[in-house]
Amino acid sequence: MNRIVKEHYPVEKLPEDLREGLAPGTMVSVTLETEASAATPRSVEDLLQLTEVVRRTLPRRVSGKDAAQRIRDLRDEWDD
Repeated sequence: MNRIVKEHYPVEKLPEDLREGLAPGTMVSVTLETEASAATPRSVEDLLQLTEVVRRTLPRRVSGKDAAQRIRDLRDEWDD
């Protein structure tokens, strides 16, 4: 979930429906949070199903041995 917090935000910059009941010149804190979408996994089973879909649609697979070698090569670049 994403969250954005704006502190000391002038009431005048808020949309009209959010300004109702607030005195002009007041400073407020505004917190925005994204709501969970329908695509968000809600259970372990959902997550496993989505993981399997991703695995089936990947253009190529990398073996553990190849992945470890890539990591070693990247790490060794820093030794130079």
